[in-house]
Amino acid sequence: MEEIRYRSTRNEKDVVTASQAILNGLSRDGGLYMPEKIPALDIVPAVLAGLSYQETAYEVMRRFYTDFTEEELKYCIAHAYDSKFDTEEIAPLAEADGAYYLELFHGPTIAFKDMALSILPYLMTTAAKKNEIRNEIVILTATSGDTGKAALAGFADVPRTKIIVFFPEDGVSPVQKKQMVTQKGDNTFVVGVRGNFDDCQSGVKAMFGDKGLEAELDRKGYQFSSANSINIGRLIPQVVYYVYAYGRLLAGRKIREGEAIHVVVPTGNFGNILAAYLAKGMGIPIERLICASNDNRVLTDFFETGVYDKNRPFVLTSSPSMDILISSNLERLIYEIAGKDAEKTSALMERLKSEGRYELTADMREKLGDFVGGSAAEAEVSAEIAGVYQKTGYLLDTHTAVASKVYRDYVGRTGDAKKAVIASTASPYKFTRSVMTAVDPAYGAMGDFELADALSRLSKTEVPRAIEEIRSAEVLHKTVCEVDGMETEVRRFLGL
Repeated sequence: MEEIRYRSTRNEKDVVTASQAILNGLSRDGGLYMPEKIPALDIVPAVLAGLSYQETAYEVMRRFYTDFTEEELKYCIAHAYDSKFDTEEIAPLAEADGAYYLELFHGPTIAFKDMALSILPYLMTTAAKKNEIRNEIVILTATSGDTGKAALAGFADVPRTKIIVFFPEDGVSPVQKKQMVTQKGDNTFVVGVRGNFDDCQSGVKAMFGDKGLEAELDRKGYQFSSANSINIGRLIPQVVYYVYAYGRLLAGRKIREGEAIHVVVPTGNFGNILAAYLAKGMGIPIERLICASNDNRVLTDFFETGVYDKNRPFVLTSSPSMDILISSNLERLIYEIAGKDAEKTSALMERLKSEGRYELTADMREKLGDFVGGSAAEAEVSAEIAGVYQKTGYLLDTHTAVASKVYRDYVGRTGDAKKAVIASTASPYKFTRSVMTAVDPAYGAMGDFELADALSRLSKTEVPRAIEEIRSAEVLHKTVCEVDGMETEVRRFLGL
């Protein structure tokens, strides 16, 4: 297998192995790691169609994580994708109303982040051994709702790690918040921030880039790493499920060998759709990458105009994991369409930091032809949930409904009705109030857990274990801080 190394999007001289990129999270210059090339997935379609999720994961990861041995990767995969998922398939495809919904929410926290965060602790601890790391790893993460709980569940009580999660105190759903603040584990610390997700993310990035703090941590025997999708250890496992979905379509004879499909992704931080872009780069026949936004339509405007502009109101919506105005992983795509020019990428990111906006050159815009942007407003999201349910009996969560509506708009606008895989990124049980009141406003009088029981009756599905566990769970994390107090809380937890 050809070795794949990783290069910073902002410094062409910062080149590391896969395991080093996973440990570092961010590069020292604030850039993100990208593979020097996208490896080809040279697997015969008939073989791909017969692979299990675990086998697909190995075939994808061994091509990207080339400094891991076969034994190491298979160990990580076997321990990540096991009985903690409530379906044997791990990521089943549900056909409803003319589309294929890739259900990525069957893990322990009922959101797609489980798909990557179940394996990240194993990749990271393996990487630490490979690189003879003696420091304790401190996972420092900002979340818009789902990453936090999935990361906490993955790293809770993992030896020689600590995890600190910051979330917007009033910017997540009641279920998301309850999941995080009830998390057990002596190595876990959860902090609500009086601000939005972008504030949390900027605060975390600032700590990663603080050389003085880095030196102080090292003296105390710690080093930061990340569980956000800025970590290549999060991003590559997300490539797997698009490869797997294509194999499932082949296996079910829903498509012919080589037939192109569209992929539709409800998008916030841009990691999930970037994974689909990498799957396409590996050779999976994906024609359009449809990037779906909610009322925070910064990405829709970007794909329509070539201008990224975060200078706009921040809107709190019923799809909070997409309430983001600074999509960090977009930097990786910018790096690719800039011809892997780190200097050009760095200049654009600096402009985003100083002016809140940047504009692509004509040459760069031409390389975005595979992407289509679209958005759905709050009323449209509710109508989509109700409409799909009334037609099919299938219930979408709010994020998936954004993608579903954007896809239908795309087909209506273009007449392009190729088969589409829609990333279903969260269980409707995670957003019961928004989902149930979309079906019938009368449900609004119920409490959150009453709504879960009502949803179970309506959808003829069992209430997930993740919901049952928090019905009466004790709140263990009560810390709340201002945006400028985030570093203080990190220091307090680590005893600096």
